[in-house]
Amino acid sequence: MTAKTPPLLLARQVRFAFTHGQAPIVDVPELCLQAGQHTAIVGPSGCGKTTLLRLLTGITRPTEGSIELAGHRLHTLSEARVRAVRASLVGFVFQRFALLDYCSALENILVPLRIAGSQRPNRQARARAAQLAGAAGISHVLKRKPDRLSHGEQQRVAICRALMTRPRLIACDEPTGNLDPARAESILSLILDQARESGATVLLVTHDHALLPSFEHVLDMGARSREAAVS
Repeated sequence: MTAKTPPLLLARQVRFAFTHGQAPIVDVPELCLQAGQHTAIVGPSGCGKTTLLRLLTGITRPTEGSIELAGHRLHTLSEARVRAVRASLVGFVFQRFALLDYCSALENILVPLRIAGSQRPNRQARARAAQLAGAAGISHVLKRKPDRLSHGEQQRVAICRALMTRPRLIACDEPTGNLDPARAESILSLILDQARESGATVLLVTHDHALLPSFEHVLDMGARSREAAVS
């Protein structure tokens, strides 16, 4: 009998509340993501989608429960160790982009290499950054700093940055929120194509239900909230 492959991400009894005694904004009994699985998280504003994404990637610690990423028990590790695990395994697209103002678009795309402890980006790394930028339609702005980029261009820089190191988990918070429908479709295709190429798992928060047919699994946080209210 072939041994079952362990999941890339496993969360059990995960709850999070901002203050002690407050009802949890996130309450997930179990979430299991296999390598290469593509999952969208949907639900109304305020239901905990972004918080769940931050919990699953170790940015925020749960009030209760366990989270394992590629065998690392994130809830038990020091902050420094969690950052190291995240740098080696996760590409994160933040809703507010989190670009470095003093760096060019190209330098922002290359940032994950420096975080991971690599030396000065070599020719191969710069070629990959240029290839991603071309696919995202931002080759012409690579020398510009963020204050000279549109919101859509900043968002595409952030997406290229998340894909740069071929991470095992691509976590995206509204990655198409500032893009027109045609550009949103092409950017989603870029994310999913890169994920398929490297066998990465994708976890994506979105309000755009037009994107959902591209995903194998959909987690509706609104439905979970309604179930909790009834029980």
